[in-house]
Amino acid sequence: MPRVGDVLDGAALLRWAQACLQALTRHRDEINSLNVFPVADSDTGTNLLSTMRAAVRAAEEVTGGSARAIATAMARAAMLGARGNSGIILSQVLRGVADAVGDDDLDEQTLRLALRRAARLVREALSSPVEGTMLTVLDRAADHAAECSEKTLSAVALAAADGAAKALGETPSQLGVLARAGVVDAGARGLLVLLDELVLITSGQAPHRPEYVPEREVAGRSGFGAHGSATRGWASRVGDSGGGDGDSAAGGRSGHAVAEGAPHYEVMFLLTGADAAGVDALREELGGLGDSVVVVGDGGGTWSAHVHCADAGAAVEAGLVVGRLSGIRIETLAVSAYAPEEPGERGILAVAAGDGAVRLFEDAGAAVLEGEVTAEALLAGIRRLPHREVLVLPNGALPAHELMAVSVAARDGNRDVLMLPSGSMVQGLAALSMHDGGRIAADDVFAMSEAAAGTRWGALRIAPERALTIVGTCEAGDGLGLVGQDVVVIDPDMRAAGRTLLDRMLGLGGELVTMLVGAEAPQGLSEELAEHVGAAFPGVEVVVYPGGQAGDLVQIGVE
Repeated sequence: MPRVGDVLDGAALLRWAQACLQALTRHRDEINSLNVFPVADSDTGTNLLSTMRAAVRAAEEVTGGSARAIATAMARAAMLGARGNSGIILSQVLRGVADAVGDDDLDEQTLRLALRRAARLVREALSSPVEGTMLTVLDRAADHAAECSEKTLSAVALAAADGAAKALGETPSQLGVLARAGVVDAGARGLLVLLDELVLITSGQAPHRPEYVPEREVAGRSGFGAHGSATRGWASRVGDSGGGDGDSAAGGRSGHAVAEGAPHYEVMFLLTGADAAGVDALREELGGLGDSVVVVGDGGGTWSAHVHCADAGAAVEAGLVVGRLSGIRIETLAVSAYAPEEPGERGILAVAAGDGAVRLFEDAGAAVLEGEVTAEALLAGIRRLPHREVLVLPNGALPAHELMAVSVAARDGNRDVLMLPSGSMVQGLAALSMHDGGRIAADDVFAMSEAAAGTRWGALRIAPERALTIVGTCEAGDGLGLVGQDVVVIDPDMRAAGRTLLDRMLGLGGELVTMLVGAEAPQGLSEELAEHVGAAFPGVEVVVYPGGQAGDLVQIGVE
């Protein structure tokens, strides 16, 4: 009979996923600091965390699910919500688990199959595989799992994790850009985090790993803590491994980070309605436009595509040729040779309330000010940021005259502060989606302000007391629909008030509805409102996020 921990059912698999989410949160900054390939934009840790968060959120909604149901939900949600190259690869690791477990729980045999399946899926998805990266370490993890002679899940998990750790330490010798920067591969470090959490949940003991900090940080330290000797030894090996020339990629792709004149947009989109031949053609076409091409599927007819290229429009058009697109994201890439040692020129500070909303802003790269915000607290938050240029998304926290006073007080010879016109969190999220640190500040502020202004926002609330509004008198407990700060709907039935509010807001047009669900929203409210939009306004896309804010049952943005 298998021992406790040698078989993971659906509940245990969910616990592993939740532990991975916590571990990626702890290691996010470490992984970001290692990120120099394929682009030195210091976001691999953030992308892995965001992708895993989408997977866990989906798994938590599966009631009493089997291991297969949990794994399938995670794999699909990770693919749909993948951020960056590393996020897409993570989705395929989870798909490998989903494909392997079948109708059974996860045991030592299915773990071996899962890792091998994931490694195969990742290699098939890449147009030009590059060694010394996440895929190399995944291969080695699968190899060590297959070679493990013990027949327990904990032993196989440990063999896979140790194999991955050894391969991670060797990545600088395979990829020259890593050696020159004094780092191991960032995505591969994230993969090791997941495998180590599997070891912990199956054996009760976490493997000891060094702190994988960039060599320049180690060199600058005056002393070492508990991990000192291990870290020092690892950094020394990286520094001595400059033999890698960065040209080990299959297909002749260079291993160098993006330089001037190289691809400078990251394009991602979801694809449906394409057959296998069309997907292969898309992968080849994207490979001709740029690099870091990944096209992966969920096994159910939906595909996720990723490319770094100079012509973002051509990449989107290539997708349209073979199927229907949704979830298109285009971001400007950093072009530095290595991740910057100092903070970037421009930082963003957002005011947010609710755990879910805070995570959304943080995942998008903003520093967040939580709690009850006063002018003094906002000023202190701005001054804590190390950036020379600070863009502030107040999100309705303070009146205009106080924001102006804070802006003036925060400016000095070393810092410019610009307040953006975001009157709500949904407007702030719309603005943040247009942020591009590669533009000059004036252009960045213009694009973000235009996005905020182009987002009509409203809220569904419960009236706390009897009051007079511009549309009549409300009673305590009535549902109130607001557009901006003005009440436009009063209805004793809160759900009816929400439907009427959406009708009013979408009556002026709109293609996308974003809902932030509050902490006090009743069960099923967001689903009912989303279904209403789908029935009354066909073609309008609805995105729902758990916001966790107090006061507003639902905050709504229409773009």
